[in-house]
Amino acid sequence: MSLFDHPDYDEHEELHCFRDPASGLRAIIAIHSTALGPAAGGCRRWQYASNDAALADALRLSRGMTYKNAIAGLPLGGGKSVILEDRDTVKSPELFAAFGRAVDSLGGRYITAEDVGITVDDMRLVRRETRYVSGLPQDGQNAGGDPSPWTALGVFLGILASAKTRLGVDSLAGLRVAVQGVGNVGMHLCRLLHGAGAHLRVADVNRRNLQRVRDEMPVSESAPNDLLFSDVDILAPCALGNILNSETIPRIRARVIAGAANNQLAVAADGARIADQGILYAPDYVINAGGIISVSREYFGNGSEDKVRADVHRIPERLVAIFEESSRTQTPTNEVADALARRIVDVGAAGKPVDQVA
Repeated sequence: MSLFDHPDYDEHEELHCFRDPASGLRAIIAIHSTALGPAAGGCRRWQYASNDAALADALRLSRGMTYKNAIAGLPLGGGKSVILEDRDTVKSPELFAAFGRAVDSLGGRYITAEDVGITVDDMRLVRRETRYVSGLPQDGQNAGGDPSPWTALGVFLGILASAKTRLGVDSLAGLRVAVQGVGNVGMHLCRLLHGAGAHLRVADVNRRNLQRVRDEMPVSESAPNDLLFSDVDILAPCALGNILNSETIPRIRARVIAGAANNQLAVAADGARIADQGILYAPDYVINAGGIISVSREYFGNGSEDKVRADVHRIPERLVAIFEESSRTQTPTNEVADALARRIVDVGAAGKPVDQVA
């Protein structure tokens, strides 16, 4: 099978594979679209089951970044990078230096930042080799730093909007929320949910993450796979994607799915399956855009934390507009969001202003 026949290939503009034997780096950078600006998206370091799984992840994630950046109104296209982890390769300054050189070789067509398995300190090492990187600490009141708190804030605000739409409530107090994955984003989200009075059930494959959240607030625990089927009001997937599929969706008891994980749907048709179950789905790349909003403000140097916060607070508006169109047209929310993102990209590719696209 050629790349162009790959099921996750979607007219991607560029695909780059990098290998540095000295450091052990094996990485893929996928650029889906630069119609609205340079392709931006974080770097994920993960132990994939196969090279094809890593390729599929890079292709899907980069397309998701195109849609995310478009709907968030950012002057950015969509790209993503994955570093293939294995037992013989450890994190090292040399590995991130090699990755930085790989990013730099693309001449600014791709901008990287943190994602799963990557820290601010890792990005500092990348920054030594290239200026096409964001998610770094900044001086003064400028936007910057770890984007995960902004992602969590956007998801929290999106959960509030989703709960009001489906459950008819103005508060999360007393609601039962299941959070799958309590890493950086999930932990910040749990703090916000706990502060709002929600009852939390959590799961994570990392025992240290679970201990950290247990030490800070009252939670109940489930195994990661079992958590999806908990008797809760809201399910917040905040780990990896492809968890909502033809096998899992019929067993989900929550009435709202709204979380930070990318590519939650295994295939687009799963959006209709969710809708048929009477569940409201908040499209992942709409609700989890807080991090890339911060990254964009930092990279272009055009905003303070207050401006980032104001931008993130617009996420619920976009979600509600999608929910309303979905209800009006009886179209699954993911299909409404995809169509909107494609319209914005098409208008941008034609060189027209995208501000008024609806």
